[in-house]
Formats: sequence, structure tokens, C-alpha cells
Amino acid sequence: MRGGRFIETALLLAAVLGFAGRPLPAAGREDIIVSTAVSLKNAFGEIGSLFEKQTGVRVRFNLGSSGLLQKQIEAGAPADVFASASVRQMDALESKGLILPDTRKNFARNELVLIEPGGSHAPLSAFTDIGGPGVARIALGNPKTVPAGQYARETLVHLGLWGPLEPRFILAENVRQVLDYVARGEVDAGIVYSSDLAVASGKVRTVAKAPPGTHSAIVYPMAAVKGTGAPNEARRFIALATSPAGQAILRKHGFLEIR
Repeated sequence: MRGGRFIETALLLAAVLGFAGRPLPAAGREDIIVSTAVSLKNAFGEIGSLFEKQTGVRVRFNLGSSGLLQKQIEAGAPADVFASASVRQMDALESKGLILPDTRKNFARNELVLIEPGGSHAPLSAFTDIGGPGVARIALGNPKTVPAGQYARETLVHLGLWGPLEPRFILAENVRQVLDYVARGEVDAGIVYSSDLAVASGKVRTVAKAPPGTHSAIVYPMAAVKGTGAPNEARRFIALATSPAGQAILRKHGFLEIR
């Protein structure tokens, strides 16, 4: 995926005030904006390329944590489709009338995993091992805005580790930043999605999956944003992501099917 295909979150945040209240262009646009959780970057890059080939409509991706993207949409930033790593952010937008409810679809699931640097000299074997004295820095997404961090907090609270370990946490802006910290050996452990592991190219080692029942189900919903100037194109993108072709791409990138 070419770097120019993605809108940097920081740039879009700077533009929010300028776009707030401004109507999106009329139908017949040559592109759409898909605001998407950063964990979907690689899979959606491939789905976006397929969409462009099928429709001739260019896809621009705005990547960020789901909570940050939610706030952008609430502030009036331009978006045609929103894809979240948690139902919480989508529920919040729907409650405020900011999505088209009939377009909302759950399209993927994920798993939460504990990882450590690939060259770790004191390998961990279970989630509870991060409470040991040899683990000084643990990276996870900021639970205030990052769904992976919210799921991690649920798991650690369930295991009785959140309070004792909180001074050791390094909070990241999104799940890929957590992955980078671990891959570079800047922390002793991190909590990410299983789908992120393919991006690490052997630089991290999976310790364990979060124990069953310790966190909410990780479900990815998507929907067209209310006020989109390209409702037909937005619906077509959602249809592609939920089609057999789109689902095959998601599986290739480590996501699980909706049950």
C-alpha cells in the first residue's frame, strides 16, 4: 500500500475545525474516506485496492485508535465509513445519530495476546507471568481511547493484576505502537491483537492468549457515517468487506470470522 493512500490522524485532527459543519461534496465523487482502526491497516489496504479496481472510486484511509476516530466524527471531521475495533465506539456514534443504522455490520473478530521481544532472555509463559519482578515495562493501548487497551484492562482486572502493575504500564496511542515498542525491545511485554503478529516479522514472540472469559468479545463493526456525500459508494465498500472476497482477505491477515 503506498504511503500517500493514508491520511495521517494528526493532519486530520488539525483539519477538523475547518471541516466541521461543511457539507461533503455531492454524489459522483471520485473518492471516499474510510476512518478505520489501525489494526485493520493491512487488511483494509488490500480491500481498498480491490474496491478501487471494481468501482474506479479511490479509497483514502484515516487510521487511528477507534476512540480517537469516534471523537473526530463527533467533531465533524469528514468520513464516509467508520470501522471500529470495538462495538463501544460504534454504539456511541449510533446513540448520537451519527451513523446510518441500516448500514451497520459486524465483519470480523479478533483475539487478545500477550507478547514479548523475540530475543527475550527470560521468556514468559502465561499472562500472570507479567507480575514477576523481571518485567519492568509493559506496553498496552491507552484504555481511554484504544479498544485493545480496554480489552487488556478487562483481562488484567479479572486476573487481579491491574492495580499492582499499573506503575509499569507504558500507554500507547494505538495497538500498532504497542507492537513497535515490543519489536524494538523497548518494553518487556505488550498486549496486542493476534492479527497484529503477522506485521512483526518474527521480532516478537507470542506468550499466550488472554484466558477465556477475561474480556469482552472482540468484535469489529462498520457503518456509513451520517451525512456522507457518497452513500452508495460507502454501502459498496461495506458490502465488499463483508463479502466472501473481503472476508478471505481479512482471514489472510489474521482476523476471525463473525460467528
